Amino acid sequence: MMNSLLLETTEEIISLSEVDKWFDGLVDSLLAFLPRLILALVIFIIGWWGARLVCKLMKKALSKSKIDPAAISFIYSVTLCALRIFIIISAIAQLGVNVTALLTAIGAATVTIGLALQDTMKNIASGVMIIINKPFKAGEFIELEGLQGTVEKIMITNTYLLTLDNKEVIIPNSRITSNNLVNYTAQNMRRIDLVFNIDYSDDIKLAKRILSDIAEREERIIKSPEPLIGVCEHGNSSIGIAFRVWCKTEEYWDLYFYLQEQVKLEFDKNGINIPFNQLDVRIKKD
Repeated sequence: MMNSLLLETTEEIISLSEVDKWFDGLVDSLLAFLPRLILALVIFIIGWWGARLVCKLMKKALSKSKIDPAAISFIYSVTLCALRIFIIISAIAQLGVNVTALLTAIGAATVTIGLALQDTMKNIASGVMIIINKPFKAGEFIELEGLQGTVEKIMITNTYLLTLDNKEVIIPNSRITSNNLVNYTAQNMRRIDLVFNIDYSDDIKLAKRILSDIAEREERIIKSPEPLIGVCEHGNSSIGIAFRVWCKTEEYWDLYFYLQEQVKLEFDKNGINIPFNQLDVRIKKD
């Protein structure tokens, strides 16, 4: 009996001793690992903040150059992403992780993720093509798939437009490179195409002379190429006269609305009628 108690007591002492050793080993391991963990956190926190600071300084420096602002936004976002990936890998390396094996695993994962996120990868590749080919710049007015707006910025995956009624439109970059795009402000000059309809009984030569006088007087109309004025159609109830003039791109809409109003006023002064649809109602009595 006494021997049994003594044996159990001895086993308990041995067990407690093993627990103490394990606990002491764990504490020693944690203490040895703690400096690495602190260094990794310092690298991550300072690097994460420093990456944004470096990119902001780079963006500020690039904005003083002749580089397109839209391209600057793209370069900023790509550089920030690359720096942060480098910082994360550097922080992980301080923890004793095999970086080579990690990069290999990341590469394999990237291929798998790339297959799953094909649209995202297309947008990134399209963003690079937009920066290289430069179909438009920040501040230019474009049209794509029925959407019109001024280019605000080009990011890694999307391009941002601001519409005339102040709405922000976000367009995936792959949609831009795979569809027809109209850049209204790429050239210095733009042509205004108008058609004014007059009555068949009106004097065509007088109407053309009125349009010619307006084109001659208006300073915003460019004289070379010369304005084009001529009969373009014989409609069901009117004669169509084409009025095509050139102007500076930035003056297009102001001149467009001015000509619409001015031609109507001049036609009224000279008795030129602009036909419009009318409905004749006849009451038949029995």
